[in-house]
Amino acid sequence: MHHTTLTIPTPGRGLVDITSNVRDAVAALGARSGLCHLFVRHTSASLLIQENADPSVLRDLEVWMSALVRDGDPRFTHTEEGPDDMSAHVRGELTATQLSVPILDGELALGVWQGLYLWEHRTRGRAREVVCSVLT
Repeated sequence: MHHTTLTIPTPGRGLVDITSNVRDAVAALGARSGLCHLFVRHTSASLLIQENADPSVLRDLEVWMSALVRDGDPRFTHTEEGPDDMSAHVRGELTATQLSVPILDGELALGVWQGLYLWEHRTRGRAREVVCSVLT
């Protein structure tokens, strides 16, 4: 098992394509076959595999999530860091903090239209850490 930590800057709420970051990490670790496991080390961000061809998919996901979990919901009591604080935690709970992708012939075995994304749930940008573990 080999590990590396990726630091991903985010501009604020939304999806950040991390496919190339992960591909580079897998290549640097020299994996030809195995499993790439990703884990985001934050409670207000998440990971997903999603379509990478049409940017409207990413916008629609954000619109849907914003309608489902609203900032400043009066039911939330955890608001120390602002109105997006607890909503970001709920968003993180509804989505995934980890995922795995097979490695075949030195490449991530993603489908033609699939990409790896970090979903920033806070409105202000941050540097997020994603642990990339490769089991060969």
